[in-house]
Amino acid sequence: MIKSKTLRKLVLSALFSALALAVSPVAWFQWGPTKAFPGQHMVNVLAGVIVGPFWASLCAIIVGTIRIMYGVGTIFAYPGGIPGGLMVGIFYTLLKKKAKSSKAIVFASLGEPIGTVIIGGTLSWYVVDPFFGNLLYSKFGALLPFYLGWALSSVSGMTVGLALLLALDKVGVLKIVNN
Repeated sequence: MIKSKTLRKLVLSALFSALALAVSPVAWFQWGPTKAFPGQHMVNVLAGVIVGPFWASLCAIIVGTIRIMYGVGTIFAYPGGIPGGLMVGIFYTLLKKKAKSSKAIVFASLGEPIGTVIIGGTLSWYVVDPFFGNLLYSKFGALLPFYLGWALSSVSGMTVGLALLLALDKVGVLKIVNN
């Protein structure tokens, strides 16, 4: 038997995944060997705050897998999506009891670029890049443009997700969803 809280998180995670997949055919851009997707970063922020780090990471895995199958994503979808949602969820979990709701949301959202660019970019360098003939591995300087592209995607998606969360918080929807 599934507990109602787990079922709620499962349903919300499915909705977040569907939202990301709905915008994925039109909201991505090519950046080197990657297909950057700001919609994933928006969903990472929403899911990280609303359903937590585990479920946000699961959403990123689902969306990344389906985007790869559709041809609008690459293997970089995994290190580019999973750490961002995980970091937002962890940051929000740590901050929600210590700070006012809107401040916790803002600071937790900043975990998305940290997770995506710094952690995900570095993971890509070591784990995914060998599949692409070590395009980045030969020189660390080659990684900087890679970080820049992911930062553009991450920050733009984070901004949209943050705006949506602040609006939901202001009208009281987050309290209803989280209780």
